[in-house]
Amino acid sequence: MSAPRLGSQPLPGLLRPYVTGLVAYDGVGEPGVHRGLPSTSLTLVLPVGEPVLVGWSLADPGPARWSVISGLRDVPAAIHHGGRQRGLQLSLTVSGARALLGVPAAALAGEILTLEEVGRLQQLPALVHDADDVTTAAPAVLAALLDAVDEDAAATVRAEVGRSLALLSRGAGVQESADQVGYGRRHLGALVRSETGLTPRTITRIARFERAQAVLRGASPGTLGDVAARAGYADQSHLTREWLALAGCTPSAWRRDELPNVQDAVSAPG
Repeated sequence: MSAPRLGSQPLPGLLRPYVTGLVAYDGVGEPGVHRGLPSTSLTLVLPVGEPVLVGWSLADPGPARWSVISGLRDVPAAIHHGGRQRGLQLSLTVSGARALLGVPAAALAGEILTLEEVGRLQQLPALVHDADDVTTAAPAVLAALLDAVDEDAAATVRAEVGRSLALLSRGAGVQESADQVGYGRRHLGALVRSETGLTPRTITRIARFERAQAVLRGASPGTLGDVAARAGYADQSHLTREWLALAGCTPSAWRRDELPNVQDAVSAPG
């Protein structure tokens, strides 16, 4: 099955430091497994109509869940489905973990949990459970998030950590990031890991991986060598090694499986 159709929803200004995206998705196809790729954002999924089955294994779908919180990680999740996927997907920042979920992102790193297990925003699944149209559920979810924002909790994220994460996500190296915030590399690394659960180097890998995804989603990504150069990889081999590690497949296989309607498939020669 291809990735479900996604439609971005507008965000209120107060939420923008904490939520980087809200998309409504609705897809129909053959039953199968959809890859949930690593991201520099935490992911909150609220399914509509039927629960989501997500785990770490292609063979084991895990328990049925009416909400899913996926922390920062450097491995793909396996989303099992029976042919229909509908719901809302939100991307939360590291500050958003504290402001909306009441915990540091590090507490959720490498985890797949429900809102009940986290202990916050437990009313959200009921707001979307029986929606006829996934987009109509978005305003109620946004209103609930606005009511839940704890700006004091978000302010406990150290400014140096927030600035470093922004630099790393934009492609800055670990040493460059440390230099710009005025900390030693080791000290900054300890602060970033304490807040996010990941090392600065891992965050740079995932950010580069996200840039490659954006290129591959484009209409004309070119060869894999072109994709590697545009995303910041040393070469095509580097790109492929990182995709195997982070996505569990090659870039070409991901594009073929997730974007089957794109006509100009990416070519291998670099």
